[in-house]
Formats: sequence, C-alpha cells, structure tokens
Amino acid sequence: MKKLYGLIGYPLGHSFSKDYFNNKFASEGIDAEYINFVIEDVSDLKYVLRENPALCGLNVTLPHKVNVIPLLDGITENASNIGAVNVIKFKRGTFGKLILEGHNSDITGFKQSVQPLLTEKHKYALILGTGGASKAIYHGLKQLGVYATFVSRTPQEFCITYSDINQHTLDYYKVIVNATPLGMYPKTETCPELPYECLTPDHILYDLIYNPDETLFMKRGRERGATVKNGLEMLLLQAFVSWEIWNKE
Repeated sequence: MKKLYGLIGYPLGHSFSKDYFNNKFASEGIDAEYINFVIEDVSDLKYVLRENPALCGLNVTLPHKVNVIPLLDGITENASNIGAVNVIKFKRGTFGKLILEGHNSDITGFKQSVQPLLTEKHKYALILGTGGASKAIYHGLKQLGVYATFVSRTPQEFCITYSDINQHTLDYYKVIVNATPLGMYPKTETCPELPYECLTPDHILYDLIYNPDETLFMKRGRERGATVKNGLEMLLLQAFVSWEIWNKE
C-alpha cells in the first residue's frame, strides 16, 4: 500500500511541504504521497485519520501547532518545553493501536538557518508574535546564546508592545524575527509596525515567511543595510528533520 504523509492547517495555499515531499518521493523512487488536509477546526483531525488509514505521519502548521497537543498521546520533551508541535509521528502500540507522538522540528530548522548570521553583536532579539512558531524561535535563540523578548499587539505578561519599540530599543536588540503572518502572500503590502528608520547594518531581520521571497519587512530592513533572510531554508531544514522523525525506529 502506498504510504501517505500530509499537512494539517488552515489555510494551506502557501504550503511548501506538499511540493517538497512529492518531489522527494518521485526523485528517490519512494512509493508515497504527501497531501494537504485543510482543517479549520483541529478536532477534525479524527476524520483525517479515519479516512486515510495509510497515513504514516503528519506536519502541523498554523493555527494548530498549540491546540493539537491535547489530541495527541504524548509529546517529546523538546516539544513540551516549546509548547508547540509541528510534526506528528505515528507509532503502533498493543494490538496495533495507533499512537500519535508530537515533535517540534521548527527549532532545529531555525537554529541551523540563523546561526551563520550571528556575531558577537547579536546577543538580544525581538520576536514579533506570540504563536506556536514564536515559542520554537525563543528556545532556538536561547540555545544559541541569544536572549529574546516577545512583541505583541496588545499588552501581555512577559511581552512588550509595538508602541514600546524605539531607537533605544533597537540599539539594544540587534536581531528581529517576524513570526507573524504579516506580509504573507497575498497580503504582501503589509508588515509589522516598527521604526525601520532606526535599523542599521548591525541588525538581522529574519522573516519566517517565504512567500514572497522578500517581504516588505525584509525590504525595509535591507534598505537600511540590515542583513535579511526569509524562512525558506528553515522550512527545508525542518522538512529534513520531519522525514527523519517519521522513519526513525
């Protein structure tokens, strides 16, 4: 039987994973297919599982990285620390019972992608957004020796707001990671509200978005001489990790 893998999320028009994995399967002669499962309510996961008995693993994207956790049989320590899951490993228990185990590969992909950009100047970071991906970014930066602060649109505990960011803030925080959907296709004319005129060539602007190739957030940073990078390499690296998780005994 052909093996199935897939992605759950809503919406999925921007998804990189489907093309990546199906190209991999074709080029390596693997009898498998990768399918997008567009589910607005994460509780619909049960229908995906019921209707696709050949499923061997899933990726998870927005907005389900956090709210999928209660539906799983367990999660790894790494995913627990982050508080978000983007890979589900399918295991079989007693009498063939399906066991769903949550993992997080975002942290590995991000770390490997951002590390070559970091210098001794980059000790503090701002993470724009407070969703599931932002939590992986926080822990990834921490493991690289960069201490991060979350930025939220509204006042929250352990966060600052966009209105708090000024010249003094950006003199201190030299890494800015956009973990919001602002600027994603088709709404490419949007970007986080920052004092971009305060940016310098010492700054790194990393956008988790990869469609378009250069977001307005990145463009405005580049115009100030900042180093900019999109999330495509991170997606590619975390896809490698997903495949290893699914196929590791």
